[in-house]
Amino acid sequence: MKQIVLYLQIIISFFLITAILLQAKGTGLGKAWGGSGEFYRSKRGIEKLFFKITIFLATAFLLISTISAII
Repeated sequence: MKQIVLYLQIIISFFLITAILLQAKGTGLGKAWGGSGEFYRSKRGIEKLFFKITIFLATAFLLISTISAII
């Protein structure tokens, strides 16, 4: 059981890292981190999809890590 949880954690972390890296560069913190400093705009299309996938994967990773700590 512990091996299955470990493998799930590795797979989810890989997909989480990929989802974060595929998001648009510099949109989160603006000029402070090298972004364009544009005004706030809502996420649309593929950008919104990656945002939701990232939230889902981060939540799944948190749950799997908690389960791993309990086991």
